[in-house]
Parts: sequence; structure tokens; C-alpha cells
Amino acid sequence: MRLNPLRAVFLALGLAISHGGFAQTYPAKPVRIIVPFPPGGPTDVVGRLVATKLGEALNQQFVVENRAGAGGTVGSEVVAQAPADGYTLLYGSTSTLAMAPSLYRKLGYDPRKSFAPISLVSSGPLLVAVNAAVPAHTLAQLIALAKEKPGALNYGSAGNATPPHLAAELFKSLAAIDLTHVPYKGGAPALQAIAAGEVQVIFEGIVTLLPQIRAGRLRALAITGTARDVTLPDVPTVAEAGLPGFQVNFWSGLVAPAGTPAEVVNVLNAALRRALAAPDARDTLTKFGLAPAGNTPLEFARFIDSEIVRWDRAVQASGAKVD
Repeated sequence: MRLNPLRAVFLALGLAISHGGFAQTYPAKPVRIIVPFPPGGPTDVVGRLVATKLGEALNQQFVVENRAGAGGTVGSEVVAQAPADGYTLLYGSTSTLAMAPSLYRKLGYDPRKSFAPISLVSSGPLLVAVNAAVPAHTLAQLIALAKEKPGALNYGSAGNATPPHLAAELFKSLAAIDLTHVPYKGGAPALQAIAAGEVQVIFEGIVTLLPQIRAGRLRALAITGTARDVTLPDVPTVAEAGLPGFQVNFWSGLVAPAGTPAEVVNVLNAALRRALAAPDARDTLTKFGLAPAGNTPLEFARFIDSEIVRWDRAVQASGAKVD
């Protein structure tokens, strides 16, 4: 059935007015931010900071809901299928928005098509650390120990398809060593495991490992970024420790279901970028070895696309697979 041209004009005008009015009143009720990992890990910690700051900026509740499982893909799929009204958001990360397409044959969402990017939030390196009982005080000593006993050392991760998992696999490939992967359901359980000596090695964010390092339960050997971190100035980069070319950053950001009105995305983007520029937010992120990284929705979309390509190459080169 053909639509009367005049009626089409009024329909389009009505939709524009509706969306504009919606943006002016948004958010009119509490907003749910799904963090697809258990409480206590780095994504959860920063996701809760984002929720607090958005709540303060927009005078509404932003409630974090942890929906863990399958390397963060379970919670991500929930958001991909949620109504595109701005009231269900995903606090995504490297693993869910960049690595998952290369690691899962059947993924219930497409990072490029299922979401409306809002803004990148933070970026930071991982640490290579060992339980304090491991007789390795440098990265070179860890590599030598692993070569002496292939497969005898276990490394824990926040789960299959997460940045710690793939970072460790890349490290194994470059160092020509064999470590046994023990996946956990999130960063917090993995941290408990290495602190208790259940696993010997871990690749994780500074936000997760720093308290245990300062308590003497863990020993930091190297940082996966391009420069040393101010919170651990004596810890060398992996390149400085003898493996040039190895560099991994963990990043996170906020997305909405595809089709969310651009006006709503812009409201959230503006509030989030203002929050990230605030001294207290920047200080909090810096304390945990993370850098604020707010950008525009278009810039974030392009960034996600480039990261998917980058990590696909990394997956193929390392041979990493979801167990």
C-alpha cells in the first residue's frame, strides 16, 4: 500500500517530535547497566563508577546488574535483544566487543550491528604476576621456569575469551613456552585462586591485582603496556623485560541496543564525557592504572571496528580457542 505523501510528511514530523521529546525527558526512570561479569573484577569496578557518575549528572538512578557467563557474551546478548529505548545499557569491554567474534562460532550478537556505541570510557594495560611462592622474580626467570617444566605452571584468567586469556596465549606463543589455562567465572574468582596458590600465574588489570601485590601475596613481573605505570614504577614493561613487540591494553566502554534514538545516545555521551573529565573520576581511574578515554559515538564505533580486526589477527596468530 502506497503512503500518501502528505501523510508521510506528518508521520516523519511526528516521529521527530516524539524522539526529541523523549530525549528531553530522558531518563524518566531508572536505567539498567548490565556488566557481563561477576562483581569485583575491573570491568565491574569501572562500570559502577560510570553508573554513579551518570546518576549524578542526569539526576536518575543508574543501576548495575551483573549478568556473567561465557566470557561476557551472555550479558551482552541480553542487551542486544533489549528494547532500544535507552533504559538497558551494556558496559562492554575488549572481550565482549572485540575478541568474541573471533573466538565464538555461534555468537548471539554482532558487535558492529547489535549496538549503538556511546563512548569509550577507559583503557589500561594488564600485569603479568605470580603467586609469591613461585621462584621467579623477573619475567625472564618465569620463562626459564616454564621451559624447564612445560605445562606444569597454571595460569588463571577471568574466563575463556577474556583479555587475560588471550593475552596469556599471545605471551605463550611469543615466549615459546607452555602454560596450562585455568578459566574462572570472572576476575575476582581468578584473583582468589592465585592468592591461594591454586594457580601460579595471572594476567590481569592493575585495579584487580594491586591490593594483593601490596599485601605481598602476589609479585608483579611486567606490565603489558608501552610504558611503566605510575602506581608500580619499578615494574618493567614486557618489552623492557625481554619480549619486544608484546603490547596488550584492556579497554571498556558504554553501548546501547542498536536503534536507540541518537538524541538519547548523545545525552549519555555528553554526560559521560563530562564525568570523565572531572578530577575525581580521572584520579580514581589513574589510581587503578587506567586512563580516561571518552570519545564520540562515531569515534567509538570506528574504534570497535578496528579492534575487532586487530584481535582477529591476534587470535589467528596465537591459535587461541574457547575451551
